Amino acid sequence: MTALRPRRKLDSAAQVESAPNEMINLHGVAKRFSNAAGEFTVLKSVDLTINRSEFVSIVGKSGSGKSTLLNMITGIDHPSEGQVVVNGTDIYTGVSESQRSKWRGKNLGIVFQFFQLLPMLTLLENVMLPMDYADMYDFDERPARAMELLKLVGLEKFANKLPILVSTGQQQLVAIARAMACDPPLLVADEPTGNLDSRSADTIIQLFEQFVSQGKTIVMVTHDPSLTSRTHRNLIISDGELINETVSRSLPQLRHRHMLEFTKLAEERAYRPNETIISRDQRVDHFFMIRGGSVDVVLRDEKNQEYVLSTLAKDEFFGESELLLDGKSIANVRAGDQPVEVVAIPRADFQRVMNESPITAEALGKIVQKRLESQRIADRRS
Repeated sequence: MTALRPRRKLDSAAQVESAPNEMINLHGVAKRFSNAAGEFTVLKSVDLTINRSEFVSIVGKSGSGKSTLLNMITGIDHPSEGQVVVNGTDIYTGVSESQRSKWRGKNLGIVFQFFQLLPMLTLLENVMLPMDYADMYDFDERPARAMELLKLVGLEKFANKLPILVSTGQQQLVAIARAMACDPPLLVADEPTGNLDSRSADTIIQLFEQFVSQGKTIVMVTHDPSLTSRTHRNLIISDGELINETVSRSLPQLRHRHMLEFTKLAEERAYRPNETIISRDQRVDHFFMIRGGSVDVVLRDEKNQEYVLSTLAKDEFFGESELLLDGKSIANVRAGDQPVEVVAIPRADFQRVMNESPITAEALGKIVQKRLESQRIADRRS
């Protein structure tokens, strides 16, 4: 990834050159803490790009670095090294806490797990607070703007009630209305449905989906698999490192530690259109996961004419049959009509991890049997 270059000062924050479609760009971000026991690293040289209008979920075990990663994006904490660019602004280089706080008020909405509503203010007044702090909208316009947001989340009838007089689900809806008060381009949510029932959680996610359809970018930490399935991307963090997304999507049954192993072992390769990747009867030395493009699995009939047995696309894989059965390739595999990008895992490492992950090995074994049966049927037809 190319380092981002400071360009000029604007609104008391450093503007940088970045792609127009990028909302978040982390480059080499690390975070270290020190205590009596010594120094420990929470984030390890993280590179991450999130585009505008993406709905992204982040998952990981407790202590994996999820909250620290969010704190880097929101400007709440400082990276030990690396660069954080949000909405075209380097939020740490040459920026004071006061400048960053003002920038955050205008560019970022944050939704917390425990709502963080001020108990002595009405729902309407809670939603107005960010406008007052960021000095957004005319003073006389703020109540109407807050009421409009409460109406959006279905709580306009409760505008003059205190938070304690509404349900936990309704308090979270107020928190979302408050986060959107200054119409920020980016919304960051930390376990926003963690304390809610499934119906309330679904209402929250529907709101988020609506915001994304209107051009907002949302980054959400969650432990709920039913929510990650509704986001555009699901990032997994393990031991302070982001797992390769192709690995996590191709092999979702793997433990996070094995996904991280594969991430570190992964070899990224590119093939030209129609280029052969594996030849039939060849020893296969890698397990391949498709990052982009598609590949054709090709056989020959008794007249030596080629036919495509199957086409595999992004996040599918090949080479598992030969590696699990310890045999030679059962077919030719070649790139489709467009360039193909793959992630390759060396043979020995793949076999070792499969031995340590019987659930994944079983799932792949079923795929192997299905593909072998497809080949046998094709051979009988030919």
